[in-house]
Amino acid sequence: MRPGPRNLITDVAGLRVGNAADAGLKSGVTVVTADVPFAASVHVMGGAPGTRETDLLAPGRLVGAVDALVLSGGSAFGLAAADGVAMALRARGRGFEAAGHRVPIVPAAILFDLAAGGAADWVQNPYPALGRAAFEAAADVFAIGSEGAGTGATTATLKGGLGSASAVLASGTTVGAIVAANPVGEVIRGEGPGFWAAPFEENAEFGGLPASGHAGPPRTKLDPGTATTIAVVATDAALDKAGCHRLAVAAHDGIARAIVPAHTPFDGDLVFAAATGTRPTPGPAELLEIGHAAATCLARAIARAVHAARPAPGDVSPTWSQRFGA
Repeated sequence: MRPGPRNLITDVAGLRVGNAADAGLKSGVTVVTADVPFAASVHVMGGAPGTRETDLLAPGRLVGAVDALVLSGGSAFGLAAADGVAMALRARGRGFEAAGHRVPIVPAAILFDLAAGGAADWVQNPYPALGRAAFEAAADVFAIGSEGAGTGATTATLKGGLGSASAVLASGTTVGAIVAANPVGEVIRGEGPGFWAAPFEENAEFGGLPASGHAGPPRTKLDPGTATTIAVVATDAALDKAGCHRLAVAAHDGIARAIVPAHTPFDGDLVFAAATGTRPTPGPAELLEIGHAAATCLARAIARAVHAARPAPGDVSPTWSQRFGA
């Protein structure tokens, strides 16, 4: 297993990612989309999720594919980002056909970044416009760190961010992850600078530092409603919604490997799983390997998010680089 050429979720053929952010708001939106609908499902393990259109992702529901997946800041206000994405898709004639209409299918999840130091005096919800801008910006290559849905993210002691990683299996199947890391818990072990995810690092992608130091009791930002880690994992293997759901369940192990504590009552930890189906349906053994790769990619993506975060005026937490140097 090795990283793909970009070490981004867009190494999964067919996927594109777009980011949009508002520096004054200290918040933003990330959109995962493709030129054609793709299979997707979801699994939630946090105690405080905020979601849109996730029930239809369960196996057995009518709609078999989605047009985009949205990760957004803004707490419940951020769910409106999916409106902007849906309107952009509608303008392109995309969506589920019903009674002569095209209805774009755009599940979404949000994190809480309203306390990140951004402006709070807005009157009109800014997230539909951010969602549309993120969709229009979707491309094969995108920036990580203080970008998109990770713009206002924080951890227990550091600034969070947007991260991504990929892996190519021996079979040729590609797996990738993208995450907005904003947990109650911490991503560095002890006083740092090493990450909990260090055992899974590839090519010094987040500093090449060992997870050294005494772990001690878990550090948290225990203010109700100020957290949540939301992610998308994806593969080019052909999976139906049941297979995607199993992939999302397995990928949650990556959150637990990279964040301590994880899946708390204060987090809305959620993983979407997507499959573009450009490669054959995997057998049971490869499905196991794909799930393991998804968890590993997600752990790496979380550490990359924090490692790449950049300082900005009004930040409420220091970045990893401010605290530990380049």
